[in-house]
Amino acid sequence: MTTPTPAAVLRLVRAPAALTVPGDVLAGAAAAGAAVGRTTVGLAASSVCLYWAGMALNDYADRETDAVERPERPIPAGEISPAAALGIAVGLTGAGLGLAALSGGTKALRTAVPLAGAVWAYDLALKATPAGPAAMAAARGLDVLLGAAGTGRTRAALPAALTVSAHTFALTVLSRREVSGADRAVPGATLAASGLVAAVTVARGIGAVPGRQAFGRRSPGHRGLEHPGLEHRALGHRVLGGALAAGYLATCGVAQYRAVRRPTAENVRSAVGAGIHALMPLQAALAATAGSTLAALPLAAALPLARRLGRKVSPT
Repeated sequence: MTTPTPAAVLRLVRAPAALTVPGDVLAGAAAAGAAVGRTTVGLAASSVCLYWAGMALNDYADRETDAVERPERPIPAGEISPAAALGIAVGLTGAGLGLAALSGGTKALRTAVPLAGAVWAYDLALKATPAGPAAMAAARGLDVLLGAAGTGRTRAALPAALTVSAHTFALTVLSRREVSGADRAVPGATLAASGLVAAVTVARGIGAVPGRQAFGRRSPGHRGLEHPGLEHRALGHRVLGGALAAGYLATCGVAQYRAVRRPTAENVRSAVGAGIHALMPLQAALAATAGSTLAALPLAAALPLARRLGRKVSPT
């Protein structure tokens, strides 16, 4: 049996696409009022491992279909055996759970375990069923909650998790037409969903209470902003969040509109790829409206790199 080359493994797990993953954890941590530190970095690494595990497991489960529809993928091309791909998925899942436990303790592990379960259930059982998009959306939402799990304030991250889940659900429905193409209604619905996600993100930023989201939890009895600069800083976070939400819609909306006008398989694949990359400005917008510029700006700045790498290794 031939040992897989590093290049083949990187293509198996869609390595560059992992740039879209840490932002889930960062957005969840920001919503929970956690600062970016060692715990958040460790949980982001856990998230990347679980994402890569899902990619390897996806190709293991789809190996017979890929032999017909995508023969260039590592398994049908003979670069990686099915057993090796499954072993890589198992190893990465174990690494992801281990990192979650080391970084966030049992609280984080309580979220990481169902996240890993959702990944495996989607790839091995649910992907081709009507429950597939919901399962993928649940996995991505749990990924956001993982960022808040270490703080014990998971509920605070629920709105951000639901926002990312909504985008993921619509994108997963569209991704089912990557090979065959679609009628205009499918990319049209995806475009409408993206517009709604952007609008909700902006609305949440406008409705945020200065001093709560932007600067952590207020102390008991706090009745307003006690520092004259806090109002302006909160306004800055709202403006930044709105700009990033617009960037999210521009990132995915143009390709989705192109697919509405001409819903060929090529245009649908392009829209799906753009939708994956659009997660980064969406995550950045959610982090900004929660008051974390430290998380938002690097996410937005990394988008060009993710796009460039996506031209070399397809994220889908």
